[in-house]
Amino acid sequence: GPVGPDGLKSDLYLIINIEKSPAFDRKGDNLHTEVVIDLYTAVLGGQVQVPTLNGDILLTIPEGTQPGQTFRLSSRGMPNLRDPKKFGQLFARVNIELPKNLTGTQQSLFEQLQQETKK
Repeated sequence: GPVGPDGLKSDLYLIINIEKSPAFDRKGDNLHTEVVIDLYTAVLGGQVQVPTLNGDILLTIPEGTQPGQTFRLSSRGMPNLRDPKKFGQLFARVNIELPKNLTGTQQSLFEQLQQETKK
């Protein structure tokens, strides 16, 4: 550390402020993010890009995915301060975007689907 006025070594204290990320919420070594998918991907399954610290990756969305469902991506979180070879988890929470402004045909198809599910 630095030398004080008395010639003795003293402690140096650093205060570090970490800016919030627009893509992630941090909880310890774990990161949380939200992924928006369309209704069709939620119902039928598909893939969506998920941001990570090392760039986007493709996450496979299984059919029947529910709003708010969370997927854990192992070792995609923050590196551990004491052991940089270990990483936290990345949790991707699904938000389903519903279609707006349906065409007449689309409206009719949804109505048919609704009738089929009531049988």
